[in-house]
Amino acid sequence: MASSSTITCNFHSNYPPPISATHFSNSLSSFSNSILSLHSFTTSSSFRISAKFDKFQGEPTQDPQPSSSLQLPLAPVEVEDDSCLPPDLEGAVRQSSQAAALFVSSGGMRAIVELLIPQLQFLDDEGAQLELWELSKIFLDTLIEETQCQQVKAIFPDAGAAALLKYRWKDALFRFASLSDRKPVDSDDEIVIMIVPDYQMLEYVQKIASNLSNDPPRPLIMWNPRLISEDVGVGMNVRKLRRYFLSTFTNVYYMRPMPFGAIFRCYPGLWKVFSDDKDRPNRYLLAKELVNRPDTEDLEIIFGDEEQKSEQGQSLFDKAAGIFSSINRFMKAM
Repeated sequence: MASSSTITCNFHSNYPPPISATHFSNSLSSFSNSILSLHSFTTSSSFRISAKFDKFQGEPTQDPQPSSSLQLPLAPVEVEDDSCLPPDLEGAVRQSSQAAALFVSSGGMRAIVELLIPQLQFLDDEGAQLELWELSKIFLDTLIEETQCQQVKAIFPDAGAAALLKYRWKDALFRFASLSDRKPVDSDDEIVIMIVPDYQMLEYVQKIASNLSNDPPRPLIMWNPRLISEDVGVGMNVRKLRRYFLSTFTNVYYMRPMPFGAIFRCYPGLWKVFSDDKDRPNRYLLAKELVNRPDTEDLEIIFGDEEQKSEQGQSLFDKAAGIFSSINRFMKAM
Protein backbone atom coordinates (compact mmCIF):
# COMPACT_ATOMS: atom_id res chain seq x y z
CA MET A 1 0.00 0.00 0.00
CA ALA A 2 1.63 3.18 -1.04
CA SER A 3 -0.73 5.71 0.55
CA SER A 4 0.80 8.05 3.08
CA SER A 5 0.21 7.48 6.76
CA THR A 6 -0.89 10.14 9.20
CA ILE A 7 0.97 8.58 12.12
CA THR A 8 2.55 11.06 14.48
CA CYS A 9 5.54 8.91 15.32
CA ASN A 10 8.99 10.39 14.96
CA PHE A 11 10.49 7.87 12.58
CA HIS A 12 14.23 7.62 12.32
CA SER A 13 15.43 9.19 9.12
CA ASN A 14 18.40 6.87 8.88
CA TYR A 15 18.17 3.19 9.47
CA PRO A 16 21.15 0.98 10.19
CA PRO A 17 22.30 -1.17 7.30
CA PRO A 18 21.17 -4.81 7.22
CA ILE A 19 22.80 -6.90 9.89
CA SER A 20 26.10 -8.20 8.62
CA ALA A 21 26.40 -11.96 8.64
CA THR A 22 28.96 -13.59 10.87
CA HIS A 23 29.57 -17.20 11.73
CA PHE A 24 29.72 -19.16 14.85
CA SER A 25 30.18 -22.80 15.80
CA ASN A 26 27.06 -24.34 17.23
CA SER A 27 25.22 -27.57 16.67
CA LEU A 28 21.51 -27.48 15.93
CA SER A 29 20.69 -28.73 19.42
CA SER A 30 22.73 -26.04 21.17
CA PHE A 31 21.25 -23.46 18.81
CA SER A 32 17.70 -24.46 19.78
CA ASN A 33 18.53 -24.42 23.51
CA SER A 34 20.17 -21.04 23.31
CA ILE A 35 17.12 -19.49 21.67
CA LEU A 36 15.05 -20.19 24.76
CA SER A 37 17.31 -17.97 26.83
CA LEU A 38 17.87 -15.61 23.90
CA HIS A 39 21.61 -15.71 24.35
CA SER A 40 24.05 -14.43 21.78
CA PHE A 41 26.09 -16.94 19.82
CA THR A 42 29.84 -17.17 19.55
CA THR A 43 31.03 -15.52 16.35
CA SER A 44 33.79 -16.41 13.94
CA SER A 45 35.66 -14.28 11.44
CA SER A 46 35.99 -16.69 8.55
CA PHE A 47 32.58 -17.86 7.38
CA ARG A 48 29.17 -16.19 7.16
CA ILE A 49 25.81 -17.61 8.16
CA SER A 50 23.97 -20.36 6.34
CA ALA A 51 20.21 -19.85 6.25
CA LYS A 52 19.73 -23.53 7.07
CA PHE A 53 20.21 -22.50 10.71
CA ASP A 54 22.00 -25.77 11.32
CA LYS A 55 25.58 -25.24 12.43
CA PHE A 56 27.93 -22.45 11.58
CA GLN A 57 31.58 -23.26 11.19
CA GLY A 58 34.61 -21.03 10.87
CA GLU A 59 38.20 -20.63 11.83
CA PRO A 60 38.96 -19.52 15.42
CA THR A 61 39.22 -15.79 15.90
CA GLN A 62 42.87 -14.76 16.12
CA ASP A 63 44.17 -12.80 19.10
CA PRO A 64 44.61 -9.07 18.47
CA GLN A 65 48.10 -8.06 17.36
CA PRO A 66 50.18 -5.59 19.35
CA SER A 67 49.75 -2.02 18.21
CA SER A 68 52.44 -0.57 16.01
CA SER A 69 53.40 2.96 15.04
CA LEU A 70 53.39 1.85 11.40
CA GLN A 71 49.84 1.20 10.31
CA LEU A 72 49.51 -0.78 7.10
CA PRO A 73 46.52 -0.02 4.86
CA LEU A 74 43.65 -2.44 5.38
CA ALA A 75 42.73 -4.74 2.53
CA PRO A 76 39.22 -4.19 1.19
CA VAL A 77 36.67 -6.62 2.61
CA GLU A 78 34.99 -8.72 -0.05
CA VAL A 79 31.22 -8.79 0.23
CA GLU A 80 30.00 -12.32 -0.32
CA ASP A 81 26.68 -13.52 -1.69
CA ASP A 82 25.24 -14.51 1.69
CA SER A 83 26.44 -11.43 3.60
CA CYS A 84 22.86 -10.12 3.82
CA LEU A 85 21.78 -13.02 6.02
CA PRO A 86 21.52 -12.41 9.78
CA PRO A 87 23.88 -14.02 12.31
CA ASP A 88 21.25 -15.97 14.27
CA LEU A 89 17.51 -16.24 14.92
CA GLU A 90 17.40 -13.28 17.28
CA GLY A 91 19.32 -11.27 14.69
CA ALA A 92 16.77 -12.28 12.05
CA VAL A 93 13.93 -11.08 14.26
CA ARG A 94 15.63 -7.72 14.81
CA GLN A 95 16.42 -7.41 11.11
CA SER A 96 12.80 -8.15 10.23
CA SER A 97 11.61 -5.48 12.67
CA GLN A 98 13.95 -2.91 11.12
CA ALA A 99 12.59 -3.79 7.67
CA ALA A 100 9.00 -3.39 8.92
CA ALA A 101 9.83 -0.04 10.54
CA LEU A 102 11.39 1.22 7.32
CA PHE A 103 8.33 0.11 5.36
CA VAL A 104 5.97 1.92 7.73
CA SER A 105 8.10 5.07 7.74
CA SER A 106 7.90 5.05 3.93
CA GLY A 107 4.10 5.20 4.06
CA GLY A 108 3.39 1.47 3.85
CA MET A 109 0.12 0.31 5.40
CA ARG A 110 0.05 -3.51 5.33
CA ALA A 111 3.10 -5.67 5.93
CA ILE A 112 3.86 -9.34 6.53
CA VAL A 113 6.93 -10.75 8.27
CA GLU A 114 7.55 -14.48 7.73
CA LEU A 115 10.33 -16.48 9.38
CA LEU A 116 9.54 -19.95 8.11
CA ILE A 117 12.01 -21.94 10.18
CA PRO A 118 11.31 -24.90 12.47
CA GLN A 119 11.73 -23.01 15.74
CA LEU A 120 8.80 -20.78 14.78
CA GLN A 121 6.70 -23.33 12.89
CA PHE A 122 6.56 -26.43 15.09
CA LEU A 123 5.21 -25.45 18.48
CA ASP A 124 4.35 -28.85 19.91
CA ASP A 125 7.57 -29.15 21.93
CA GLU A 126 7.55 -28.02 25.54
CA GLY A 127 8.49 -24.37 25.83
CA ALA A 128 8.16 -23.73 22.08
CA GLN A 129 5.30 -21.27 22.47
CA LEU A 130 7.10 -19.35 25.20
CA GLU A 131 10.09 -19.14 22.88
CA LEU A 132 7.81 -17.76 20.17
CA TRP A 133 6.36 -15.10 22.49
CA GLU A 134 9.82 -14.00 23.65
CA LEU A 135 10.95 -13.59 20.05
CA SER A 136 7.80 -11.61 19.26
CA LYS A 137 8.68 -9.26 22.12
CA ILE A 138 12.09 -8.63 20.54
CA PHE A 139 10.28 -7.73 17.32
CA LEU A 140 7.90 -5.36 19.12
CA ASP A 141 10.60 -3.70 21.22
CA THR A 142 12.81 -3.18 18.17
CA LEU A 143 9.91 -1.73 16.18
CA ILE A 144 9.17 0.78 18.94
CA GLU A 145 12.84 1.70 19.15
CA GLU A 146 13.10 2.20 15.39
CA THR A 147 9.87 4.16 14.91
CA GLN A 148 9.74 5.97 18.27
CA CYS A 149 6.00 5.26 18.30
CA GLN A 150 4.47 5.13 21.79
CA GLN A 151 1.01 3.84 20.83
CA VAL A 152 1.78 0.36 19.50
CA LYS A 153 -0.83 -2.37 19.88
CA ALA A 154 0.15 -6.06 19.92
CA ILE A 155 -2.76 -8.40 19.15
CA PHE A 156 -2.23 -12.02 20.22
CA PRO A 157 -4.18 -15.06 18.97
CA ASP A 158 -6.34 -15.53 22.09
CA ALA A 159 -7.26 -13.78 25.30
CA GLY A 160 -5.37 -16.32 27.45
CA ALA A 161 -2.05 -15.64 25.76
CA ALA A 162 -2.59 -11.87 25.88
CA ALA A 163 -3.41 -11.96 29.62
CA LEU A 164 -0.46 -14.22 30.45
CA LEU A 165 2.05 -12.10 28.53
CA LYS A 166 0.67 -8.85 29.94
CA TYR A 167 1.29 -10.29 33.40
CA ARG A 168 4.80 -11.49 32.49
CA TRP A 169 5.85 -8.31 30.68
CA LYS A 170 4.79 -5.65 33.16
CA ASP A 171 7.36 -3.22 31.74
CA ALA A 172 6.25 -3.62 28.11
CA LEU A 173 6.07 -0.41 26.10
CA PHE A 174 3.24 -1.72 23.90
CA ARG A 175 -0.42 -2.44 24.55
CA PHE A 176 -2.01 -5.89 24.66
CA ALA A 177 -5.12 -7.26 22.98
CA SER A 178 -6.41 -10.49 21.44
CA LEU A 179 -8.23 -11.28 18.22
CA SER A 180 -11.30 -12.32 20.18
CA ASP A 181 -11.58 -9.02 22.08
CA ARG A 182 -14.75 -7.02 21.46
CA LYS A 183 -12.66 -3.98 20.56
CA PRO A 184 -9.04 -5.02 19.96
CA VAL A 185 -7.99 -1.69 18.38
CA ASP A 186 -8.34 1.70 20.06
CA SER A 187 -8.72 4.98 18.20
CA ASP A 188 -5.31 6.24 19.37
CA ASP A 189 -3.35 3.12 18.35
CA GLU A 190 -0.76 4.21 15.80
CA ILE A 191 0.67 0.84 14.67
CA VAL A 192 -1.01 -2.55 15.09
CA ILE A 193 0.92 -5.83 15.05
CA MET A 194 -0.83 -9.20 14.89
CA ILE A 195 1.28 -11.98 16.38
CA VAL A 196 0.86 -15.35 14.59
CA PRO A 197 -2.79 -14.85 13.60
CA ASP A 198 -4.41 -18.21 12.81
CA TYR A 199 -6.53 -19.07 9.77
CA GLN A 200 -9.40 -20.00 12.08
CA MET A 201 -9.56 -16.32 13.11
CA LEU A 202 -9.35 -15.00 9.55
CA GLU A 203 -12.72 -13.26 9.81
CA TYR A 204 -11.50 -11.23 12.80
CA VAL A 205 -8.21 -10.46 11.05
CA GLN A 206 -10.02 -9.13 7.98
CA LYS A 207 -12.38 -7.02 10.09
CA ILE A 208 -9.48 -5.40 11.97
CA ALA A 209 -7.62 -4.77 8.71
CA SER A 210 -10.71 -3.14 7.21
CA ASN A 211 -11.21 -0.86 10.24
CA LEU A 212 -7.55 0.20 10.13
CA SER A 213 -7.98 1.24 6.49
CA ASN A 214 -10.55 3.87 7.41
CA ASP A 215 -9.63 7.54 7.71
CA PRO A 216 -7.08 8.02 9.07
CA PRO A 217 -5.41 4.80 7.86
CA ARG A 218 -2.98 3.10 10.23
CA PRO A 219 -0.30 0.48 9.53
CA LEU A 220 -0.99 -3.20 10.18
CA ILE A 221 1.85 -5.70 10.47
CA MET A 222 1.27 -9.46 10.61
CA TRP A 223 4.15 -11.32 12.26
CA ASN A 224 4.39 -14.96 11.15
CA PRO A 225 0.72 -15.29 10.15
CA ARG A 226 -0.82 -18.75 9.70
CA LEU A 227 -3.73 -17.85 7.52
CA ILE A 228 -3.22 -20.53 4.88
CA SER A 229 -4.83 -23.93 5.38
CA GLU A 230 -5.31 -26.61 2.77
CA ASP A 231 -7.96 -28.44 4.78
CA VAL A 232 -10.42 -30.36 2.64
CA GLY A 233 -13.31 -28.56 4.32
CA VAL A 234 -12.14 -25.16 3.11
CA GLY A 235 -13.99 -24.21 -0.06
CA MET A 236 -12.36 -22.79 -3.19
CA ASN A 237 -14.16 -19.44 -2.86
CA VAL A 238 -12.88 -19.04 0.71
CA ARG A 239 -9.35 -19.81 -0.45
CA LYS A 240 -9.59 -17.26 -3.25
CA LEU A 241 -10.86 -14.57 -0.86
CA ARG A 242 -8.07 -15.39 1.55
CA ARG A 243 -5.40 -15.20 -1.14
CA TYR A 244 -6.83 -11.90 -2.36
CA PHE A 245 -6.72 -10.50 1.17
CA LEU A 246 -3.09 -11.57 1.62
CA SER A 247 -2.21 -10.03 -1.75
CA THR A 248 -2.94 -6.59 -0.27
CA PHE A 249 0.06 -7.04 2.06
CA THR A 250 3.74 -6.57 1.29
CA ASN A 251 6.26 -9.20 2.38
CA VAL A 252 8.76 -6.90 4.06
CA TYR A 253 10.75 -9.84 5.44
CA TYR A 254 10.84 -13.46 4.34
CA MET A 255 13.25 -16.23 5.29
CA ARG A 256 12.70 -19.83 4.29
CA PRO A 257 15.43 -22.51 4.36
CA MET A 258 15.02 -25.20 1.70
CA PRO A 259 16.84 -28.51 1.06
CA PHE A 260 18.54 -26.97 -1.98
CA GLY A 261 19.18 -23.50 -0.57
CA ALA A 262 17.08 -20.67 0.79
CA ILE A 263 14.65 -17.90 -0.16
CA PHE A 264 15.19 -14.50 1.45
CA ARG A 265 13.83 -10.98 1.25
CA CYS A 266 14.48 -7.92 3.42
CA TYR A 267 12.67 -4.70 2.49
CA PRO A 268 13.49 -2.69 0.45
CA GLY A 269 15.76 -5.25 -1.21
CA LEU A 270 14.88 -7.72 -3.94
CA TRP A 271 13.86 -11.33 -3.43
CA LYS A 272 16.94 -13.55 -3.33
CA VAL A 273 17.17 -17.25 -4.08
CA PHE A 274 20.28 -18.95 -2.70
CA SER A 275 21.77 -22.30 -3.64
CA ASP A 276 24.04 -24.47 -1.54
CA ASP A 277 27.74 -23.82 -2.00
CA LYS A 278 28.98 -27.33 -2.69
CA ASP A 279 32.59 -26.35 -2.03
CA ARG A 280 31.90 -24.79 1.38
CA PRO A 281 29.49 -26.49 3.78
CA ASN A 282 26.84 -24.30 5.39
CA ARG A 283 27.44 -21.48 2.89
CA TYR A 284 25.26 -20.12 0.12
CA LEU A 285 25.70 -18.68 -3.33
CA LEU A 286 23.25 -16.20 -4.81
CA ALA A 287 21.40 -18.02 -7.58
CA LYS A 288 18.90 -15.36 -8.63
CA GLU A 289 17.40 -12.01 -7.65
CA LEU A 290 13.77 -11.30 -8.49
CA VAL A 291 11.40 -8.36 -8.16
CA ASN A 292 8.51 -10.58 -7.09
CA ARG A 293 8.31 -13.59 -4.80
CA PRO A 294 9.58 -16.69 -6.66
CA ASP A 295 6.95 -19.30 -7.46
CA THR A 296 7.25 -22.98 -8.33
CA GLU A 297 8.08 -22.28 -11.96
CA ASP A 298 10.81 -19.80 -11.02
CA LEU A 299 12.44 -22.32 -8.70
CA GLU A 300 12.23 -25.07 -11.32
CA ILE A 301 14.04 -22.85 -13.83
CA ILE A 302 16.66 -21.65 -11.34
CA PHE A 303 17.50 -25.14 -10.16
CA GLY A 304 17.07 -26.89 -13.50
CA ASP A 305 20.71 -27.99 -13.59
CA GLU A 306 20.48 -29.59 -10.16
CA GLU A 307 17.30 -31.34 -11.23
CA GLN A 308 19.03 -32.90 -14.23
CA LYS A 309 21.80 -34.14 -12.00
CA SER A 310 19.34 -35.83 -9.67
CA GLU A 311 19.90 -39.57 -9.57
CA GLN A 312 16.22 -40.35 -9.83
CA GLY A 313 15.42 -37.55 -12.25
CA GLN A 314 12.79 -36.29 -9.84
CA SER A 315 11.78 -32.62 -9.85
CA LEU A 316 13.89 -30.78 -7.31
CA PHE A 317 10.96 -28.69 -6.22
CA ASP A 318 8.88 -31.84 -5.75
CA LYS A 319 11.58 -32.97 -3.35
CA ALA A 320 11.10 -29.75 -1.47
CA ALA A 321 7.34 -30.32 -1.19
CA GLY A 322 6.29 -30.97 2.36
CA ILE A 323 9.31 -29.04 3.58
CA PHE A 324 7.60 -27.93 6.77
CA SER A 325 7.05 -31.52 7.89
CA SER A 326 10.52 -32.76 6.97
CA ILE A 327 12.88 -29.81 7.47
CA ASN A 328 13.50 -30.61 11.12
CA ARG A 329 14.70 -34.11 10.19
CA PHE A 330 16.69 -32.66 7.31
CA MET A 331 18.53 -30.22 9.54
CA LYS A 332 19.36 -32.86 12.14
CA ALA A 333 20.84 -35.05 9.43
CA MET A 334 23.30 -32.39 8.32
